[in-house]
Amino acid sequence: MLYYLFDYLQDIDFPGARLMSYFTFRSGVAFMLSLLITIFIGKRIIERLQKMQIGEIIRDLGLEGQMNKTGTPTMGGIIIIIATIIPCLLVGNLSNIYMLLMIGSTIWLGTLGFLDDYIKVARKDKDGLKGKFKIAGQVGLGLIVGLTMYFSPDMTMRLNHEVKDVDNVEVVDVVYEKQEVKDLQTTMPFFKNNNLDYEWVTQWMGDWATPAAWILFIFVTIFMVTATSNGANLTDGLDGLATGTSAIAAVALAIIAYLGGNVIYSSYLNIMYLPGSGELVVFMAAFIGALIGFLWYNAFPAQVFMGDTGSLTIGGIIAVCAIIIHKELLLPILCALFYFEDLSVVIQTGYFKLSRKLTGEGKRIFKMTPIHHHFQKPGNSGIKALIQRPYNAVPESKIVIRFWIIAILLAVITFVTLKIR
Repeated sequence: MLYYLFDYLQDIDFPGARLMSYFTFRSGVAFMLSLLITIFIGKRIIERLQKMQIGEIIRDLGLEGQMNKTGTPTMGGIIIIIATIIPCLLVGNLSNIYMLLMIGSTIWLGTLGFLDDYIKVARKDKDGLKGKFKIAGQVGLGLIVGLTMYFSPDMTMRLNHEVKDVDNVEVVDVVYEKQEVKDLQTTMPFFKNNNLDYEWVTQWMGDWATPAAWILFIFVTIFMVTATSNGANLTDGLDGLATGTSAIAAVALAIIAYLGGNVIYSSYLNIMYLPGSGELVVFMAAFIGALIGFLWYNAFPAQVFMGDTGSLTIGGIIAVCAIIIHKELLLPILCALFYFEDLSVVIQTGYFKLSRKLTGEGKRIFKMTPIHHHFQKPGNSGIKALIQRPYNAVPESKIVIRFWIIAILLAVITFVTLKIR
């Protein structure tokens, strides 16, 4: 709203009003606002949750210090959502389709996670919302994002072409087409010609190649949203773990969105230029500020948990942002920790069922899943698992910091893929 006020002030030549037209300035304002909102309003929300006795229900898994967390206020993801949306409403361009889609995705997944947490608290049911309803909500969001990208006339790109020297060997320049087009090209990591067109996969279908490519893209979108959202949900098992790793991924995506929304940097990196996508930097700045501010209370020992209200939302935000800037194929690198959390549960469950069917006794690969709990269990705990290392339980705070370090390395590798191909 302040964006439109300053736009009016700019028309009457009010001093300093032009600053609000730069999304880099508005991103800084959004970051500071969200950080302050989280820290100051977050404390009141936590106190309110305590008075309402909305506390976490903890299952005894035999982990050190685990039962001490019983009763810690949950549903703290409300803080992250509020602190993200308010700055965007104040300094964001609400006519920008990228901004609207991100706000809508945040509200959609926030509502889904809130229902899950509410059922857990109201019914004292640790399982919360049934898994099929969670998946349906995530699939629904993926469908909305994919269809919006297909139908919206504002979500376009300018295709880039390499200009080589006279010997047709070395690239001397990158030229963009003047006309904006709706295209399904996406950035492919580690490949020299790093633009992957989904139509290459469906070209054998002739006249149906383009519609089929969009259908394929929508399926990829649904998968990425679901996998990343659930991965963040599973990662949220230790104090500050999901918050910190998500903040690191969000910083990486904010920088990539800035590069993709700037024709000069897009040309240098030889990636597609997306007009209007720079507004995502404002949203992601607010999101990063909210996550860092939430760490004020969520760092070990946590005063509040984000619950599914937060974890489902932050994973979905990261996925949707990557998808709409055509960087969805970078997510397996950037969010490898989330996906490994997903895979650890799938592998553990599958191996247990298969071994029980073949031998009559269920066996495990990891001592416990999601994978971060594996490191909390000592190797001599009596659990029969193929992987017993580490033999000594790793303190929770050390696991969190090490996962943060891995997340930073993954973010760096993600950037490296934009240049090395």
